[in-house]
Amino acid sequence: MRYLLLVLSIICFSCGNDTKQATVSEETTTTTYYLIRHAEKDRNTTDNPELTEQGKKRAAHWADHFKNIDLDAVYSTNYKRTLATAAPTAQKKGLTVQQYDPTKLYDENFQKATFGKNVLIVGHSNTTPTFVNTILGDHRYGDIPDTENGMLYTVWVHDNGTKAVREEKIPVN
Repeated sequence: MRYLLLVLSIICFSCGNDTKQATVSEETTTTTYYLIRHAEKDRNTTDNPELTEQGKKRAAHWADHFKNIDLDAVYSTNYKRTLATAAPTAQKKGLTVQQYDPTKLYDENFQKATFGKNVLIVGHSNTTPTFVNTILGDHRYGDIPDTENGMLYTVWVHDNGTKAVREEKIPVN
């Protein structure tokens, strides 16, 4: 009987430790980046083109896509097409589009400014996958095809150093 009580006490004590351990591991801070390429641009000009009508529809679609996702910040490069892609989402979230320099991807200042936040980043066919690769510290993704404007890369960065990514194509309805 004493042995049975001893075994039951050890089991109960062990269960309590497992619960505490699970609670500690759930307290990690995660930064989530949503990276997209600008919507369809006017191909009749090469000098900082605007969005086409289809591009405007896609930009509005991105705003709908992110409507149930809490965003803390929206970033864009300083081009008409990226700013116009970011604007509907930022407006619906009550945020101001912040500009980033595509030559300084994921630098220390950007990491500090976005730590623990949910961030939308609008870039280009080459800068978006490069940004993802820079966050991951791995050359996993090549340039987005010029005809593709619906790619979404979601990157999770945990404060313990682990990172994960999901790549998906989001069609316009």
